[in-house]
Amino acid sequence: MYPELFLYINGEFIGVGGQRKSEDVTNPATREVLGRLPHATIADLAHAVATSQSAFLKWRKSSPLQRSEILRRAASLARERADDIAQAITLDQGKPLAEARAEVVTCADHADWHAEECRRIYGRVIPPRDTAVRQIVVREPVGVCVAFTPWNFPFNQAIRKITAAIGAGCAIVLKGPEDSPSAIVALAKLFHDAGLPPGVLNIVWGVPHEVSDFLIQHPLVRKVSFTGSVDVGKKLAALAGHHMKRATMELGGHAPVIVCDDADVDSAVQVTMRMKLRNAGQVCVAPTRLFVQSGIYTKFRDQMIEAFETARLGPGIDSSTTMGPLAHARRVKEMERFVADAKARGGNVLTGGFAPELGGSFFAPTLVDNLDDTADLMQKEPFGPIAPLAKFDTLDEAIARANSLPFGLAAFAFTERTRSAHRLATELEAGMVNINHAGMALPETPFGGIKDSGMGSEGGTETFDGYLTTKFVTQV
Repeated sequence: MYPELFLYINGEFIGVGGQRKSEDVTNPATREVLGRLPHATIADLAHAVATSQSAFLKWRKSSPLQRSEILRRAASLARERADDIAQAITLDQGKPLAEARAEVVTCADHADWHAEECRRIYGRVIPPRDTAVRQIVVREPVGVCVAFTPWNFPFNQAIRKITAAIGAGCAIVLKGPEDSPSAIVALAKLFHDAGLPPGVLNIVWGVPHEVSDFLIQHPLVRKVSFTGSVDVGKKLAALAGHHMKRATMELGGHAPVIVCDDADVDSAVQVTMRMKLRNAGQVCVAPTRLFVQSGIYTKFRDQMIEAFETARLGPGIDSSTTMGPLAHARRVKEMERFVADAKARGGNVLTGGFAPELGGSFFAPTLVDNLDDTADLMQKEPFGPIAPLAKFDTLDEAIARANSLPFGLAAFAFTERTRSAHRLATELEAGMVNINHAGMALPETPFGGIKDSGMGSEGGTETFDGYLTTKFVTQV
């Protein structure tokens, strides 16, 4: 049921064996060992960069039509293989099978989108002051890219970076999550079978800081892309900056939800609950601070409690499961720490607040209220199925509290007043603002944050910006 795992370097799949170290991959729902993941040696990493550079020198000259065709084939293969890929994601990452399959199928759209957009990487002509001069601007692929992707959406986060890099004419070395690696190996097979030339995409594994240090400092690497925590992102961005490598960073958030007293409460509850419990709350754009106006606070609170208590916990492979386990046992300990801190500060646990005895890394959906804004739940991203509820009186107060943290990835707001919606869209400090629904992460829309939540965007017409350089040519 679980696939064999590989490195993928210069078009070759390299399994466990020889002098390479390896590690166990486990199922977070049962804690059983699923397989062994080979680690790259220093020689493997050097080979991956060298073959990427060799491949880049040819790939940069490829026709956009060739790149488009390969991306389309990869999208088609992803849809054909979605069931098998999703089952493996559920086994090593933990999310319900329906969520895993949706991740694969919807992410095939990213390959299709980049297949279209890579044919539209345009330059421009600048009218000269001297008629004897011709002035043009061209956009060229930056070179060898390295990417580091997280465990919560292993297929989604990797395919965004892969399709942007190869669509721009770059080559890419990707280190995916050692905790949930099957999706990355599946992507390597998709692009291999789609006809991507050897070396344009390489996949490596290993001790994260050792791999990132080697790859980012390598003189042939020109671009770094990372999705993950703020703390790690700042370290990688500093390392990239020290070596003058351009970087795209999509880091953590602590997304506020503002529910005004004129909002459609039923809709606000359903959207918030669905987004909060998706992937057991292990989503960087999940709503995590719920600010509700006084006039509807009690109604919203009661409906949220009821909605949270409808969640059915269990192994993701079970079709009746609506919320799977946390991906790591350490995350359960972190949820328990948040609850303990909330109780110590006088918070009320409205529902949940415990780890059920289900044999894996599960934690019950949890709501807490009566916290002040200094509590850990109000200050730190929980990255799990737990959220604090807070009451507000005026929109000025809600916006100020929402903007009070150094994070700025996503924000949500619910109101039926046009004037309030405009204020929220204008004044909320976030890279993505959702009003009266959740509408992020589509291929045609930019995804990224501001402040400590990162820099740069993936998706939308901005998708190639981090993978292209701008060259001005002036000629007589």
